[in-house]
Amino acid sequence: MTSPKKVWAIVVRAYNLFDGTDGWAIASHVALSAILALFPFLIFLTAVAAYFDLSELADTVVTLIFQSVPEPIAAPIASEVESVLLIPRGDALTFGVALAIWFASSGVEALRVGLNRAYGCVENRSFVILRLESIVFVILGTLVLLTLGFLVVLVPVVWDFAADRVPILHEFERTFTLLRFGVTLVVLAAALVLGHLWLPAGKRRIVEVLPGITVTIAAWLIGGIGFAAYLTSFASYRSTYAGLGGVMAALVFLYLIALIMLFGASLNAAAISLRAERHAVSTADEAP
Repeated sequence: MTSPKKVWAIVVRAYNLFDGTDGWAIASHVALSAILALFPFLIFLTAVAAYFDLSELADTVVTLIFQSVPEPIAAPIASEVESVLLIPRGDALTFGVALAIWFASSGVEALRVGLNRAYGCVENRSFVILRLESIVFVILGTLVLLTLGFLVVLVPVVWDFAADRVPILHEFERTFTLLRFGVTLVVLAAALVLGHLWLPAGKRRIVEVLPGITVTIAAWLIGGIGFAAYLTSFASYRSTYAGLGGVMAALVFLYLIALIMLFGASLNAAAISLRAERHAVSTADEAP
């Protein structure tokens, strides 16, 4: 079987897996859970930052999050997020923030359900273990985002300081910008790898999840650009949903993101199953 035929066989099987495991419906569950978890997650993030006297850093992180989303989607949601985050709260150990962690971890649980369905895994771990793992993911995500925010603030300052003293560095500003974009992609890819390896039940190797992750990132970039162009040129959610137009646009965007991610997992599952079938056939042929 030639390579293009192998690829086509994987794509066809991936689609059948995705469709057969209710991927369309599960993606809507993931999208709704994500938008419900967004505000609690940002509340927890800002509470942690305030606890360590890093409130300005939290503002930078929130800005970074919304800069990664198409502007027609981010603008209406960002204003609502800002109004929520301006409400005074206690330190990071208050009951309200503890609830925020819980609700934010529910978004991780929704993604776990989707990945388990995509990989055809049956979850046997206890509810307590799964919820604790999701909370750890939320906390780690918070720390990673705060670290990225710190680097976003610090690195340009260091670069400008160095460029002022070594003028030739100004010629590499475009390369520096590309490197920053590359670091963002690496962090995103690392998060996806961790999600594919540890969230669903069962065991997978890194090489087995990389193809779907690569397709996911590429499709996210293309889908984000295309959806933003669609909103700008054609769609008018406000005329249909009035004041909820921004929220509905964000929900549709998150649905697209979830569809792509779950299909990427289905691609991995299809490739793994086809590889296992070929191995079984070759082993049977070699048997006496």
